[in-house]
Amino acid sequence: MQQKISLKTLPSEAADDSIIKRLIANSCSKKVSSVSGYTITKRSIDARAKTIWVNLTVNAFIDEPYHHREIQTFTFNDIRNAPKRVIIIGAGPAGLFAALQLIETGIKPIILERGKDVRARRRDLAALNKEGIVNPESNYCFGEGGAGTYSDGKLYTRSNKRGDIDRILNLFVHFGAEEKILYEAHPHIGTNKLPHIITEMRKRILDCGGEFLFEKKVVDFEITNEKIKAVKTADGNTFTADAFILATGHSARDIFELLHTKNILIEAKPFALGVRVEHPQQLIDSVQYHCDARGEFLPPASYSLVQQVNNRGVFSFCMCPGGIIAPAATTSGELVVNGWSPSKRNNPYANSGMVVQIELSDVIKNEKMKGDALAMMRFQQMVEQKSFNAGGGKFVAPAQRMVDFSNKKISADLPDCSYQPGLNSVQLNEVLPDFVYSALAKGFVEFGKKMKGYFTNDAVVVATESRTSSPVRIPRDAGNLHHPQIKNLYPCAEGAGYAGGIVSAAMDGERVAKQIAGLLMC
Repeated sequence: MQQKISLKTLPSEAADDSIIKRLIANSCSKKVSSVSGYTITKRSIDARAKTIWVNLTVNAFIDEPYHHREIQTFTFNDIRNAPKRVIIIGAGPAGLFAALQLIETGIKPIILERGKDVRARRRDLAALNKEGIVNPESNYCFGEGGAGTYSDGKLYTRSNKRGDIDRILNLFVHFGAEEKILYEAHPHIGTNKLPHIITEMRKRILDCGGEFLFEKKVVDFEITNEKIKAVKTADGNTFTADAFILATGHSARDIFELLHTKNILIEAKPFALGVRVEHPQQLIDSVQYHCDARGEFLPPASYSLVQQVNNRGVFSFCMCPGGIIAPAATTSGELVVNGWSPSKRNNPYANSGMVVQIELSDVIKNEKMKGDALAMMRFQQMVEQKSFNAGGGKFVAPAQRMVDFSNKKISADLPDCSYQPGLNSVQLNEVLPDFVYSALAKGFVEFGKKMKGYFTNDAVVVATESRTSSPVRIPRDAGNLHHPQIKNLYPCAEGAGYAGGIVSAAMDGERVAKQIAGLLMC
């Protein structure tokens, strides 16, 4: 028989197959020889007490042959001669999963990606990191896989009402991710492994007859009778289709400008802005695991922090254990930082965004500004430009030790840091908006009370973490999911304000694709 069993194990026990089988046998009063095998269905770490526990839920095979985990199967159709075509603008998670969903329903996707494929994209990232040269069309945000390819590969989401999370995870496994993402409490692929997975998705789309076109930046829409007839790209090409999915991500400011110029309705939206904080990973391990060294059976520790400061939320964002801080700007003269981790999370630093919620009322101060749908974007842009200038150029980042930051004291020197372009010691209260700085300064002190050892000058504060989500929302009909003015334009995922991460973006891409298929195939 098969039996679902919950186990509470020490980290060393959770890594030993023979011990797990013995614990399974003990829990159901059987001999160990009766346990032919098991699959883990859920795994989490409980580090609240001094003794660290690993909680496992397993599907145990008792007195019957063991069967490997069943991975969900998918049927991708040959759509070379499909009568219906959908253009997808953007090859991030939303665009890729929308394309795969369309293929499953017999519709031909045509992906227009402004950037380059993942291999060519690496050269542009190297130039950004080492030489301070940014390619505005190929960087950490733009290119095959979108920002998700170089944003750590975190697959944890609370958006379980937006779609089928298990389906998304199974699709990742189908294209090469490790099976452990199906049962880890906080699944993670790793930036080093994502490019291969993204490449395999592209190959499948092409093998089925879809089109995947790089360096195709959309610069205009041809609109007739409340419908898009065609899109134009910067190289002079024109593309037609039955429907258009806009999945351009949170940093495609030119798309927001284009929509605004053409009087296509968009809205200013709250977002979060702050800094990225980096500690030695060993320090975070010792705090979270209550020991000097975590040992071989525990992963690098993470944390999640939130605090109300003067009725304003301050919270950690995209925490990267064993990670690296990277320059995520999309144009020269603006400084943005982000974080990522390789699959092993084996770098000596732990970094996290630490951000403050920016409300419309913080930026939009008068009646004239209320009509500016790009007001929040302009504010974001202004802070990024100020940060770039404070760094001194070439994407050197302005930075400060944490205790010095909260005390408004310039740091005499800065600790070693993973940020390749380098750091410049400045007083960040002169860079960040006053209300953002004051909330962070108090927040760090409060976090130090919750997490002993967190508030330390061994940590460095790096500006600016500003691309947490889109500062613009592109409205859509709640039922049909198309834009209220343009009946075959489907705003999608992070760039439109409907997702926040790889999985939620992928689910929104699938949701939009299903809606389109229901209309086109009826």
